[in-house]
Amino acid sequence: MYAETSTEKTAAITLALNTDWKLREAYEVLTSAQKGLEKVSLSPRKKAFDFIINYAGKPEKEVLDLES
Repeated sequence: MYAETSTEKTAAITLALNTDWKLREAYEVLTSAQKGLEKVSLSPRKKAFDFIINYAGKPEKEVLDLES
C-alpha cells in the first residue's frame, strides 16, 4: 500500500493477492479505507486545544493534585 517493500517482497505480495481472494478482499478494504482517510481533515476543537495548553502551563504539584 505504501510501496515500502523490496522488489522480491512486492512480487510475493502481488502473487499472493492474485491467488488468495480473501487476502485480496482484505487488501481492497484497506486501500479503500486509506483513500477515504486521505480526504479527511482533522483538527482538535479549540476547547480541547485550550485545555491542553492550560494543563501544560500548570506547575507540577497542581497537575498531580488534578490527577488525584
